[in-house]
Amino acid sequence: MSILAIDTATQVSSVAVASREKLSAELTVQASLMHSETLMPHVEQVLRMAGCRKEELEGIAVSIGPGSFTGLRIGLAAAKAMGYALSVPVVGVSTLEALACHYPVPNVCVVCMLDAQKGNAYVGQYHWENGVLVEVAPVVVQSLSEAIQSCAMAGESVVLLGDVMQKKRDRLTLPANVAIAPAHLVMPRAACVAMRGLSRLAAGESDPIMTLEPCYIRRSEAEVLWEKRHAEAGK
Repeated sequence: MSILAIDTATQVSSVAVASREKLSAELTVQASLMHSETLMPHVEQVLRMAGCRKEELEGIAVSIGPGSFTGLRIGLAAAKAMGYALSVPVVGVSTLEALACHYPVPNVCVVCMLDAQKGNAYVGQYHWENGVLVEVAPVVVQSLSEAIQSCAMAGESVVLLGDVMQKKRDRLTLPANVAIAPAHLVMPRAACVAMRGLSRLAAGESDPIMTLEPCYIRRSEAEVLWEKRHAEAGK
């Protein structure tokens, strides 16, 4: 089974073609261009690199958040359109779970943090137990200082991943039990989205194309401002 995987939850645009046996091709770029400009050309390029025609795909996995609201919508819209056109199943994959797949190490708490704006982060905590990724606690929105403090109190070794770590790496003072993942592992990759998606598809799971939505966790700033303005107007 070969599938296409997409991750546009952050500034990284990542697309991969993979099967249970191998990662056939992956293209991961972090640049100033918008995902709307790069995603479909990247899909075409990675299919060529893998020697795979789109008609040969048996599924599509897409990162559904949390993360950039615009990036998530672009990636999910593309996945839905291709899934519908090709009549193949689509599976949504947690961005934080996929990120935790970068570090499949036992006896370590893998903490994934993605930028939630205004000094906050979407925070997910995971353990690897007998080769299985286990969520330690539900994803929350925390200030960076709160998240780091929680890591200090974990009582075990902690590794940090995510775009917050890339942005703040040189400005953080970390507890002795906490380390930031190396630069080549810290940001999302479609290869990990593919691995999570393949597991779901192999279990016979898929998501309804018409109703699959991004997992935002919080409301957008535009929604908050709209509600505030209308509340003030009603006074």
